[in-house]
Amino acid sequence: MWSLPNLLTLSRIVAVPLLVGLLWWPGWAFGYGFAFVLYCLMGITDYFDGYLARAQGAVSRLGIFLDPIADKIMVAAVILILVSTRDIAGLHVVAALVILLREIAVSGLREFLAQVQVSVPVSQLAKWKTTLQLVALGAMILAGALPTASWIATVGLTALWGAAVLTLVTGWDYLRVGLRHMD
Repeated sequence: MWSLPNLLTLSRIVAVPLLVGLLWWPGWAFGYGFAFVLYCLMGITDYFDGYLARAQGAVSRLGIFLDPIADKIMVAAVILILVSTRDIAGLHVVAALVILLREIAVSGLREFLAQVQVSVPVSQLAKWKTTLQLVALGAMILAGALPTASWIATVGLTALWGAAVLTLVTGWDYLRVGLRHMD
């Protein structure tokens, strides 16, 4: 239960309030810079918790349960704070909302499918969606740390829209599988 991979996953959840706190004040470049470093460390732990669990043969039910939750908590918290600080504003909020709604819907769908003993593996496209989403949010945080480099925010917002499109595609894929198992 208290294996290194699980501790890494838990560290991501525990770090979310600090990450949000650092992003709380728009225009505080130092806070955004430190938040970017923390966000990158959280991403690294996301990679290593899975890698170590598989390499050590320490894959656990707790890890399988917590890993996607940690990812969703981090993504949702960053999206919400960046919308709140208006780093994501205007029409771009639609892309952020699409991502949040899909995460909630797919979580509920996975829970339902687990009850009817149907497993839906993560597709390669969903992995690309997650990667693009994490790059987008990382770029938006970095843009706050480097406000004179406006091209970073443009990259972040473009990646956010790309992630939103992939979110719709992969969400539809999950929904099609789920509908086959509903009355």
